[in-house]
Order: sequence, then C-alpha cells, then structure tokens
Amino acid sequence: MRKSFLCLTLCLAVLGTISCGKKRDDSMVFLGEVGSMSGAEATFGMSNHEGLVMAVEEANAAGGVNGKTIKLQTVDDQGKPEEAVVAVTKLLTQDKVHAILGEVASSRSLAIAPLCQKYKAPMVTASSTNPKVTQVGDYIFRVCFIDPFQGAVMANFATDNLKAKTAAVFRDQKSDYSMGLADAFVKRFTERGGTVVDDQSFVSGDIDFKSQLTALRDKKPDVVFVPGYYTEVGLIAKQARSLGIRQPLLGGDGWTSDKVLEIGGTALDGCFFSTHYAVDSTDPKVVEFVSKYKKRWNHTPDSLAALGYDAGGLFLAAAKRAKSLDGKDLRDALASTKDYEGVTGVISLDANRDAVKSAVVLKIANQKISYLTTVKP
Repeated sequence: MRKSFLCLTLCLAVLGTISCGKKRDDSMVFLGEVGSMSGAEATFGMSNHEGLVMAVEEANAAGGVNGKTIKLQTVDDQGKPEEAVVAVTKLLTQDKVHAILGEVASSRSLAIAPLCQKYKAPMVTASSTNPKVTQVGDYIFRVCFIDPFQGAVMANFATDNLKAKTAAVFRDQKSDYSMGLADAFVKRFTERGGTVVDDQSFVSGDIDFKSQLTALRDKKPDVVFVPGYYTEVGLIAKQARSLGIRQPLLGGDGWTSDKVLEIGGTALDGCFFSTHYAVDSTDPKVVEFVSKYKKRWNHTPDSLAALGYDAGGLFLAAAKRAKSLDGKDLRDALASTKDYEGVTGVISLDANRDAVKSAVVLKIANQKISYLTTVKP
C-alpha cells in the first residue's frame, strides 16, 4: 500500500515538469482508453475494450467525427490505480488525446479523474458506479447508473420480490464500489422496514471467507447482500453453501462476468444481481448489438461490453455536436446529452453528469443467467 501511495504521489507531483510531447494532429480525433486488460479483473477491461472498439469502428466506417478519423489509443493499467495514473498522465500530456474513456472500476476512476479535470480533458467512464467519481469535477461523466440507485434496486427487490424482512451484508472494505453499494442497500432496506442483522467484510484477493460466513449464518438472515466483484463472489457462494447457507445471495453489476459461473458453479443457483442490460432481451437494439458483437468477437457480450459500446457511442455523438474538439466544447456537448438511445437503455445526463437510466435484475438458475425484471429510475 505504501509503495502504491508513493507512486501515486510522485506521478501527481511531476505533472508540472512533464514534457508537452508531440503536437496534436488536428485532422484526427484521439481517444485514450485506460482499463484492466490484465490482472484480477481483466474480463471487465477486455469486455469494455471490445465494446468501445466496435463503437469506434462503426463511427469511422460512417465518416468519423465530421470527417475526422478516430484513433483509439489503449493502455493496460493491470487493475492498479497507480498504473492508471501513469497511463493517463502520458495520454494527456504526451499523446495529446482529446478525451479519456475509462476506467471500468470506481477506485481507479477516482485515481485518474483529478488528472482529466486538471487538464480539462473530458473523461467518460462506462461502469464506475461510485457517486464520488463525477463529483471530482465538471469534466467527468459516466454512462452507467450510480450505486445509490443500484443499491436501492436490490433492497427493493429483496423486500418486494423476495419478501425479505432481515438481511446480512458482506462487503469488500477496500473497494469504493463495494462500500458505496453496501451503504445504499442498507439505507434503503432499513427505510423499508427491514433489519440488517449483520455486516461483515473481506478484502479483494481473499480466498477464505468461512469465519465471516459462519457469523452471517448464525444470524439467519433472509438474504445476504454481497456487493463484490466476480473474482470473490464465486468463492463466497461456494463456501456459503458448504456452511449450510441456503438463502439467496444478492449482488450488483460487479457480478457481471461469465467467470462468476465458472468459479461459483451450482452454488450460485437461486441468486440475483442488478446490472445494466440483459443479453437475452428482445429489444431490437440489443438483438442487433449482440449479433454484431458475436460476429466481430466470436463470443457473447456482457454488460461491460454493452457499456463500453455506449460510452464510445455517446461520446462520439457529442463530439459531432460540439463546436470544436477543444476540451470545453466537448465537455459542453457531453453535458447536453439527452435521450441517447444506447444498448443499455435511453441515457440522459443529469446536472451531476450521471446517467439517468433503468437497471435490470438477472437471476441465476441451473448455472444460467437470465433476465428477470427491469427497474426504472
């Protein structure tokens, strides 16, 4: 942790001394992408990347941004905040990109957002749901809903659909995403008359959760809310079932990966989570996207892929409307986004630059994930 902090501090301290780098080619639109292409959450970064690539390819095929070709420059931050800072510093000060697309995780978006705000370069995150991300400044945007909405969705689902009266929470204490989602769930669940009987924590990378799960089991909650990432959720589900916990586990969009089923297997049957879109939706826009994505990448798109596609599409639509590719003009165009028809829903950006849109709840049964219901904002 100390090493990461020192690296982050050094990166911020030297910003004023970094070379201005090459002169920007004004005949093109340069987009910088930063994401976890490797590391523990690589499926998030890669899915987002593939969706974004499709958006750029389609826009270029249709004439680019007012005749200007779009070039995407992608950097792998390995899922580390300090590496994300290094990557964005280079993209903004040396490569002179017009905007940053990323990061997928809230913790890393919070690390890079101050840089984008400092250099007045718009940043659009596809999937960072922590409310603090866009609060960094007026150049920071997102195309996903935020944790208070997602947490409230699952609390409502627990009380309305599952008739839960009591709940336990199992949160990742080192994750801004997990902590925010857990707090939102607890607030709404108690507001609706429910009782949170236990609130346990773990840390990303842990593999043994039996002590905390035993404590949860003994409190006999009706549901257990686990707002973590798929890397831990599958293991948690297996260990919970081995300890006799049969209650439904609930989660958020951090569960969104085929890997969650590979890791958790049948232990996840009877569980539910909120996310941004359903691949089995009959919406024509979703059907078309899934078909194009499969043809391009040879596999089925998850929510992160759909969000990456929407983040790219929404930014490029704004760039076409902007007076110029200057940072302020791009910012103003993004801020005016209303009723953008994305794959993950109709997106409008509010005064806080957060997306106003619906969420979906998916169910897991027989080791398959399928659409259950849609919750509107």
